[in-house]
Amino acid sequence: MRKWTLPAAAALGVAALSIGSLQAQGGPAPAEVDVSAIESGTYTADAAHSLVGWSVNHLGFNDYLGIFGDVSGTLTLDTANPAASSVDVMIPIASVTVPSAGLKDHLLRAGKDGAKPDFFGPEPAPAHFVSTNIDVTGETEATITGDLTLNGVTKPVTIEAEVSGQGTNAMSQKKTVGFHGETTIKRSDFGMDWGIPFGIGDEVELTITVAFEK
Repeated sequence: MRKWTLPAAAALGVAALSIGSLQAQGGPAPAEVDVSAIESGTYTADAAHSLVGWSVNHLGFNDYLGIFGDVSGTLTLDTANPAASSVDVMIPIASVTVPSAGLKDHLLRAGKDGAKPDFFGPEPAPAHFVSTNIDVTGETEATITGDLTLNGVTKPVTIEAEVSGQGTNAMSQKKTVGFHGETTIKRSDFGMDWGIPFGIGDEVELTITVAFEK
């Protein structure tokens, strides 16, 4: 399942540096995933270490990349019946991170003369994902179906997810479960069709990495 876009790869690189620093201080590196050790309960997203990377094709030449950070929300986990688990997360849009200040301005710019914005517009509401079904497909994998509300539009989305780690966080001492996920959406489904006729991609690949803790 692992097909990382650059934002996620960069995030993992930062995580690797953090782990290296922790090991240098004598802390343990994360162990192999042992799903039998994961506890049921309600977990809260560690917003400082949870993000959604996105990638969209630019004029057929290359991919343009960005990040939505500070993901918040909850995971209600039932280890006896994982399909009964649920996730509810909020993804801030206004704080989108991109390499170009000009692009960020465009993403958050109001529409001209009262027209709709090309993208999110000023002061956009956070995106909101709520799971409606979890289908366990392997020891650490699941297909999560849910409703994504973005730009005032709600559409069904399916995420291929994987448990990426579990255990006690050596720094916070909190029980932590990490997940990676991938999905693809069409921005036109959410009212953002600017640039599609001249080659700005409609499909947006999302790479999700979230740490839930309790």
